[in-house]
Amino acid sequence: MKLKKQYGGVVVPLVSPMTADGKADVESVERLVDNLAKYGVAPLLLGTTGEGNSVPVEEGAKMIVAAKKAAAGRVTIYVGLGGCCVSDSHAAAKKFIAAGADVIAATLPSYYALTPEQMYKYYKELADALTVPLMLYNITITTHMSIHLDIVEKLSHHPNIVGMKDSENNIPRLEECLKMFKDREDFCYFCGCAANSAVALKNGADGIVPSVGNFIPKAYQDLFEAGINGNEEEAERLQQWTIEIGKINTEGLTLGESLAGLKVICKMKGLCDTYMWPPLTELSPEVVDRIQKQVLNAKI
Repeated sequence: MKLKKQYGGVVVPLVSPMTADGKADVESVERLVDNLAKYGVAPLLLGTTGEGNSVPVEEGAKMIVAAKKAAAGRVTIYVGLGGCCVSDSHAAAKKFIAAGADVIAATLPSYYALTPEQMYKYYKELADALTVPLMLYNITITTHMSIHLDIVEKLSHHPNIVGMKDSENNIPRLEECLKMFKDREDFCYFCGCAANSAVALKNGADGIVPSVGNFIPKAYQDLFEAGINGNEEEAERLQQWTIEIGKINTEGLTLGESLAGLKVICKMKGLCDTYMWPPLTELSPEVVDRIQKQVLNAKI
């Protein structure tokens, strides 16, 4: 039987809705979070999908307040923390916690390539400073660095570091992580590469973090339940279906464009508008039309 840990399940990296005048669209945040929470799915605000490094801290705090209100105690509120200035990141974390963040998930400062010792120092000092639990957030596609596993293991014993969201698309690393942590009651592993959700759950992952869950949260909740209950055939079926759905807003697009495509689909579902936080922009009418037609054809 899988070990029950404090943190786990499906956590969706929430899009960050914006109004036409460049402010946080708190009403849309409430809709998005309520749509997740009714299936037992938690949000991760201000992550990569949420354009976290582009959202002003004060606007991000407003989103957290709205998410906390909409969740109404049903799910944990995870909040991403990025940036390159350490003191600014610490200050932002304090504001996010005051707004209602339950857990902070922090990426590495990414302008300079860091040594393993610098990675350790950054996370230890952040964990020492926070008044809520910290999760390591490994995402090589944006930071261009991988948190070394020996550093993860060392940090995993810090009393305020509770787990890692690992978005590195690396199956051998995933398997090694789960050998290290699946039986640890005090440290959880979340698979941040949605296409690897089923294999991660098969190997003992505690949670999955799929961006497409913004508009199909139940499908990922069903995938998670199948995975942890050993129904590998159903988990793999849902994995392949969600991979195909995910191609609608990613195929042929950059990461930033794929996030704009995700908002196109969310608008079709009545969840939020398509405005993007600068420097990202909305998609061309031709790409929007292609995405809309594929969504309708997929009947989702």
